[in-house]
Amino acid sequence: MRTKKGVVSSAKMTGTVSVAVDRHVFHPIYKKRFRKSKKFLCDTNGLDLYAGDQVIITECKPISKNKYFKVTEITKAAPRVSDMKEDKAIDEVIHREKTGADAKVKEETKDIKEPKDNSSESSESLDSSQ
Repeated sequence: MRTKKGVVSSAKMTGTVSVAVDRHVFHPIYKKRFRKSKKFLCDTNGLDLYAGDQVIITECKPISKNKYFKVTEITKAAPRVSDMKEDKAIDEVIHREKTGADAKVKEETKDIKEPKDNSSESSESLDSSQ
């Protein structure tokens, strides 16, 4: 049985994913390696797959007209949208606007760090002398 390693490119079908498998080919004239890819329709085999997951697929008997591979294992899972939402919520909590005693301390440190602007006072004294 043939096994291939690829990346899930589409997981919008029920029980089926599209997996892109890359291979490197050597050009006979230009002597350069370049990448060719092919997409295979694969049975999910009951696994929860999303676009971007790296998987290993294995050849099997034809399941449908175009589907003759099954996903055997997930080698690396792509980050999920729900995980990114949780990370965003954590960042918001960490960097939220301070309230209560924390806000007072922040204002006091801001006042200490900012130098007082004396340029406006000197211009007023010049206006009054004329």
